[in-house]
Amino acid sequence: MRQLGIGELARRVGMRPSALRYYESVGLLPSAERAAGRRVYPVATVRRIALIKMAQRAGFTLAEIRALLDTDGDRGTTRQWRAFAESKLPELDRFIRQTQMLRDAVADCLACGCMNFDKCALLAEDGPGAVQTRG
Repeated sequence: MRQLGIGELARRVGMRPSALRYYESVGLLPSAERAAGRRVYPVATVRRIALIKMAQRAGFTLAEIRALLDTDGDRGTTRQWRAFAESKLPELDRFIRQTQMLRDAVADCLACGCMNFDKCALLAEDGPGAVQTRG
């Protein structure tokens, strides 16, 4: 089986070796084998890191990702992934709504064109474009 040194693996996945060592220390990656005192990983680790990165982009915490990766067997992984994904959707929907409100506020400020922050009605605490910071 072909193995990758930590530097080669880091280049392939676009990460720093220190991040890979951290992932290993928190249980996201299995402990690396050693060859001549250096960490080496099976090529399949590239796919595992791709899954970790995708899950992070979707908003999963490292603890959630670790729990998903620790699930035994394909059927257990599928059930676990479905449960995590279903619980994550409402959180992502809230994030999208909040981000859209911020985007709209910035667009309103650009459309206003006054660029006088002290007198702009859009920036007043109770003005029509007041940004709600509470979730």
